[in-house]
Amino acid sequence: MAIIKPFRALRPIPELVSQVASPPYDVINREEAYQMAKNNPYSFLHVSKAEIDLDSTINHYEEKVYEKARDNLIKLIEEKVYLKEEKETFYIYRQIIEGRIQTGLVVGASIDDYLNDIIKKHENTRVDKEKDRIKHIEYTDANTGPVFLTYKAKDEVNQIVNQWIEAKKPIYNFTSENKITHLGWLIDDEKVIQQLINVFAKIDGFYIADGHHRAAAGVKVGLRKREQFKNYSGKEEFNYFLSVLFPHNELYIMDYNRVVADLYGNSSEEFIRKISEKFAIEKYSDKSPYQPEAKHVFGMYLGNCWYKFTVKPGTFDEDDVVNSLDVSILQNNLLTPILGIKDPRTDQRIEFVGGIRGLKELEKRVKAGMKVAFSLYPTSIEELMAVADAGKVMPPKSTWFEPKLRSGIFIHQLSE
Repeated sequence: MAIIKPFRALRPIPELVSQVASPPYDVINREEAYQMAKNNPYSFLHVSKAEIDLDSTINHYEEKVYEKARDNLIKLIEEKVYLKEEKETFYIYRQIIEGRIQTGLVVGASIDDYLNDIIKKHENTRVDKEKDRIKHIEYTDANTGPVFLTYKAKDEVNQIVNQWIEAKKPIYNFTSENKITHLGWLIDDEKVIQQLINVFAKIDGFYIADGHHRAAAGVKVGLRKREQFKNYSGKEEFNYFLSVLFPHNELYIMDYNRVVADLYGNSSEEFIRKISEKFAIEKYSDKSPYQPEAKHVFGMYLGNCWYKFTVKPGTFDEDDVVNSLDVSILQNNLLTPILGIKDPRTDQRIEFVGGIRGLKELEKRVKAGMKVAFSLYPTSIEELMAVADAGKVMPPKSTWFEPKLRSGIFIHQLSE
């Protein structure tokens, strides 16, 4: 039984939503955020990446950054850039990219569902990143970035959502700088709200698609507040965290590629020879970058050349939901034994490049000083759910969902 809760969102006035809505804090660096927001005082980046309003030498984990985030959010509220919903509602959030549509429901997700594995995870979190999000939530007293959840598609949900969209005008309709159209609808009919609550109560659970650190932080802040308010009823907003629920069959996962700084003491010839022990490798004759066309096939950019290589049968466990993933095969059969990268979460020699940046970005990184790049076939949503259902975790940076959910459109305040 999955629990969802309507809430009174803090959201931008329609006239300013296109200026407020920003990319998630963790997909752009400080300089990119600074350039994007420098001529836009309404950009939510002033809240989600408040270090852009402080000295460039400041560590983004310093208390000053969280204080600035809080102050900037208060300023946006005081300047009436944001309005507060009068009553608890659900929202529909639709994104359109190159004609492809994904439509989600904006809700409060239960921290108890997270603790009881009704909300299933597929990644480990890092302590430093969790602490960062915990502080951000505590200083702003809000979930400012949504957790991206998915569920096994259900016709009943689609019917309710589509009927509402057909009957009502959107409260938001804008196109962001990356040419993605964003639309929002307000569901304020109590009967429809209850219908959705009842339908989701029959769903076995949700899967975190993106936002493991935001989810973990939201839960830990909620638990801290339960300690603070011993007589809590369970209905308080801190018992929930901001989420957007999408049916699994509407989601699009792109490749998540790797770039490595050196060959771990190997010459290029030695490196290719070692690869050939577990992979069938050949030079790619086309002048364009090699984009893998199927599972268990990889691309590699080395010495101004692209290579195609395919894992050999028997070199991995095909029945293991984790070890049969392409990201695991690359890690276990190449990155660890040949390049010495034992923990990709902490090793400074490896970088990860989301597929949205394109394979030319891999060439660019290598030409700028990195040594070798690898292109991968995207992990599927079915693979993600199989790993989560098994109670296991994927290697880090296994999935890149696109489009990303914009921050700042819907804010879930923890105190009313």
